[in-house]
Amino acid sequence: MSETSASPMQLDAHDSDHDALPGLRRILLWVLVVGLVGASIDLVLLGHYEETVQLIPLILLGLGLIVLVWQAIHRGRASVRALQVLMILFVIGGLVGLVLHYRGSMEFQLEVNPELAGLELFLKVVRAKAPPALGPGAMINLGLVGLAYAYRYPVRQAR
Repeated sequence: MSETSASPMQLDAHDSDHDALPGLRRILLWVLVVGLVGASIDLVLLGHYEETVQLIPLILLGLGLIVLVWQAIHRGRASVRALQVLMILFVIGGLVGLVLHYRGSMEFQLEVNPELAGLELFLKVVRAKAPPALGPGAMINLGLVGLAYAYRYPVRQAR
């Protein structure tokens, strides 16, 4: 059905969807900001900087805040692209973190009880508090929220 033959009800629904996008984008922005700040504070309080590899999520989170400020000020194509690339790095970093946390927790559980195997070992690992095997999932979540925020972002044209 073409736009010219759409009924008034269909046009109103389309217009209200279009009007809702800036509000939804603003909500996603604040969810992302709160998530970045909260995750940063959490990792610092947990001392997640004892090894070099532990600095990766802290660096990504800091870069995330910087890029969001840049994007909020300039709203240009470069800042949106930088945000998208960084959020993809969040997802990749989260996946790598899941593997590292899972391995670290599994090694610890096997040191405590070398007899563990199979489902019993898996359940012990994912339920462990240190390192939290599923903790890096927060990075994946933040990356996906950031990608949703940047999806089809209306960029300002260069003057």
